[in-house]
Amino acid sequence: QVRVVESGGGSVLAGGSLTLSCAASGYTDSRICMGWFRQVPGKEREVVATIYAVTGNTYYADSVKGRFTISQDNAKNTVYLQMNSLKPEDTAMYYCAAAQSPCRNYNSWGQGTQVTVSL
Repeated sequence: QVRVVESGGGSVLAGGSLTLSCAASGYTDSRICMGWFRQVPGKEREVVATIYAVTGNTYYADSVKGRFTISQDNAKNTVYLQMNSLKPEDTAMYYCAAAQSPCRNYNSWGQGTQVTVSL
């Protein structure tokens, strides 16, 4: 069972930056996708960005393109989400999750880390 642990959330003013980290462990097959998702109370969870460990291919939600960057450090089994030009609407609980290829089912979730962006 893959285990993921997030860190790095916090509070920031609009226009600021934060970097989230997600450490993964317990997987034996490197064909794994890592994703960042976010959720606001009363709304559905939405995907923010994903990365496929083998190729480094990435996906971004339209709302974060050009502002957020997902990256990986395979030596540390860690995925990062660099968030720049943050907006109040980015305020949410951010979750890291893992899925084995073909990455249709994210079934290993972290506990979440809160990101709050204020004016």
